[in-house]
Amino acid sequence: MQQFKGKFKNVPTDAPQVCSSTNPVLNRDQSLSVQDKVRTLNNLDVDLLQHKGGLGLRVPVIAYVLNQRGKPLMPCSARKARILLKKGEAKVVRINPFFVIQLTKATGEQTQICSLGIDSGYNNIGFSAITDKKEILSGVLALDKKTSKRLLERKMYRKYRRNKTWYRKRRYKNRKRVIGSLCPSLQRRFNTHVTLINKIKSILPINKISIETGKFNIQKKENPSIKGIQYQQGPLFGYLKIKKFLIDRESKKCQICGDTINKENCKHHILNKKDGGSNREKNLALVHEKCHKKFHKDFNNKLLEKECKSYKQSTFMEIFQHKIKIILPDCNFVHGRKIAAQRKKLYTEKSHYNDAFIIAGGKNQIRHNFVYLFQKHRNNRVLQLNRKGFKILIRQKRYSLQPYDLVFMKNEKYIVKGSHGFGKYVLCEKNNKKFDIGIKKIERMYHTKSIYTV
Repeated sequence: MQQFKGKFKNVPTDAPQVCSSTNPVLNRDQSLSVQDKVRTLNNLDVDLLQHKGGLGLRVPVIAYVLNQRGKPLMPCSARKARILLKKGEAKVVRINPFFVIQLTKATGEQTQICSLGIDSGYNNIGFSAITDKKEILSGVLALDKKTSKRLLERKMYRKYRRNKTWYRKRRYKNRKRVIGSLCPSLQRRFNTHVTLINKIKSILPINKISIETGKFNIQKKENPSIKGIQYQQGPLFGYLKIKKFLIDRESKKCQICGDTINKENCKHHILNKKDGGSNREKNLALVHEKCHKKFHKDFNNKLLEKECKSYKQSTFMEIFQHKIKIILPDCNFVHGRKIAAQRKKLYTEKSHYNDAFIIAGGKNQIRHNFVYLFQKHRNNRVLQLNRKGFKILIRQKRYSLQPYDLVFMKNEKYIVKGSHGFGKYVLCEKNNKKFDIGIKKIERMYHTKSIYTV
């Protein structure tokens, strides 16, 4: 039998403790009376959400449930998930990016009508899943935007390797592209949208999917008076080479020094390609070759500012809406204008998860705390320098632990940042502090896939 100890501390009503013997009278603004003293039990003054369940994991506010066959059911609260894990009636299937448990016994499989809204985008994807009464999932997925840099890196290694094997026959003529295929950067963005939808469908019984779409007329944005055959006659119409077009547009004058250009000329990108610049004529300028070299050496020098808008996002959205209709023909597509009008009625700020909530058909449902997801590359190429620092080696062996995987040691969770010592040591991070852990000291590990959360 538990013994009573000293006087009870005045715990506020919004504290996360569940087991408490707080008297409502003690929470008054008036002075406390001696008659309303309450004795404490032998309960620790800790948050019950920190109690471990199943595999020593912290159960979040909401847990997503699968039945015995792996089909999704309605999510449950953290308390119910802990009870199921302690009784052995459920097991942990996934902890990142969503906490998912699977039942080990047959139960009732009644589900509600759930609708999913996707706010498609070039850099971020908003998602929201709702029922008639509340929102059960909400968040934003941030894309890594590193595909083009990885392709340039691969090109560098291939060129270096090709110079060593110059005697071999060229094989680039054998490479063929499938009709209708996209460039790798756009294809990865499109695949991420499909992967996110399938991942949500695997943990929630989704009955309806709504996706935002829109029509983008890029030529109409640049020239509002364009009509008919003018769509086929762009700014380069009548020019065989873009350099000749630049000479006529710049009147044979260097855009850095202003002198006349005779023979030695060079094309300069106003917005560098590494910063997202394109090869469109509006992003190019004609300069002297000497001025071009001086410009890149002296970063304080500034080129004449020009309007160089990028329409990469509009181009991707135009391609996306045609591709997604082929893969998901049963989806409901919502125009961006209707979302803006509904957002004003609900008095909500513009954000990806709020737009996704409106796309899903949300109106007066109870909102859910949104999660912020990230995208990563599952097979990173990591460079190693030897001790002398002049020879570069590429790791040919893929280590089991990759960046942003989770490892557990003494019931503590750590985030993996990398590995070194030929995979014998893992660089981990916790509370913005980095330290090394031996691979033999790790008790458990969890491999995050292409989508994760911190």
